[in-house]
Amino acid sequence: MHLRDKSIAVIGGGIGGLAAALALGRRGARVTVFEQAPTLAEVGAGLQIGPNGVAVLDALGLGDAGVLASRPSAVVLRNGRTGRSFARLPLGTAAEARYGRPYWQFHRADLLGILTAALPATGAVLRLDTRIDSVEPEAERVLIVPENAGPVPFDIVIAADGVRSRVRSVHFGGSRPRFTGHVAWRGLVPADRLDPVFIPRETTVFTGPGRHLVAYPLRGGSIVNLVAIEKRAEWAAEGWTHPDDPAAPARAFVGWCPEAEALVTALPETFLWGLFDHPVLPRWTMGRLALLGDACHPMLPFLAQGATMALEDAWVLAALLDESPEPERALAAYEDRRRPRTSRVQREAARSGRIYHLRWPAAPIAQGGMAMASRLAPGRLLARFDWLYGVDVTRQASSSTQTGTWSEGFSQPRT
Repeated sequence: MHLRDKSIAVIGGGIGGLAAALALGRRGARVTVFEQAPTLAEVGAGLQIGPNGVAVLDALGLGDAGVLASRPSAVVLRNGRTGRSFARLPLGTAAEARYGRPYWQFHRADLLGILTAALPATGAVLRLDTRIDSVEPEAERVLIVPENAGPVPFDIVIAADGVRSRVRSVHFGGSRPRFTGHVAWRGLVPADRLDPVFIPRETTVFTGPGRHLVAYPLRGGSIVNLVAIEKRAEWAAEGWTHPDDPAAPARAFVGWCPEAEALVTALPETFLWGLFDHPVLPRWTMGRLALLGDACHPMLPFLAQGATMALEDAWVLAALLDESPEPERALAAYEDRRRPRTSRVQREAARSGRIYHLRWPAAPIAQGGMAMASRLAPGRLLARFDWLYGVDVTRQASSSTQTGTWSEGFSQPRT
């Protein structure tokens, strides 16, 4: 085990950073997580973890996390104006039978709590309310300089500091992100604010020209998670902790079907963020410094894979570091292994967003085609996601960073 007693700093206490700390700590590394927030309490938000992400949680010993998760039976696509359902992607037992693992949805705070509670058993230390002023790579170590403190040396540093990563901007450059012309609101609706007939029982996507709305129940149906997307010219800041007027999404969806209008008008509070297209970075690693998750491959939310890609990153990074005596070589292999997959997810997420927002005459043509596929071959509709949900990065068909043959395992779907 080449990670035994290695000192590793993880910058960022989000899903990816905590998962990396667990994966590294379980392999014997001495891990310190630096998080600038005073607590890990999250403003209201849901997140989705596909079977490929559940595989990582299982491997981290967190398979029991499912007791706090919702398990959607399907994703239902509906015309936002008429409310008519035109396609149904089976999940639930269908996804579990095909991929060997379920599809989970969490309140973000619940999953953060599960990850945080698992840290002490690995020896990992979580330092909250600690802002990092600078990161200084050296030949065989990396210096972390916390605010109002002296430099601290680490063998390896992993920056999981999110979509607005300071480490990325200082050390990795890349092209400036481009505003896509879309903004998103998110929030949680208490179920008792809704007429029961308007509470979604499945994950529901209401689609329409230039906007769409995603809704799904959490915490046993006591709350409904909402994400509402609108195309607009007005710029909004990136990042999803910017409060906005709850009436704003209600205005954006006026004239939509009663179910959609009921959901957006019941929001007690909402947060607005701008959606940005991030060009692929020239590199993710520099010697013993590496980026992880949104810090290196931010993606639009239309495939619900941001958190899951961070989980996959965490496992692959830890596994490769543990196999190689040369951290620099292992981190370079991590970048080579992860870049093609995350780049594809970025592209497919952007494509999904374009499909949701089709206008006449393309919209009825596309909806008609999906409706036919959903009726005649629902299994084939799910099979289109085999490339995504069927990958299990915790299975290693071959595990040599020396020869470069380490590969992601593919869980053969069961037909």
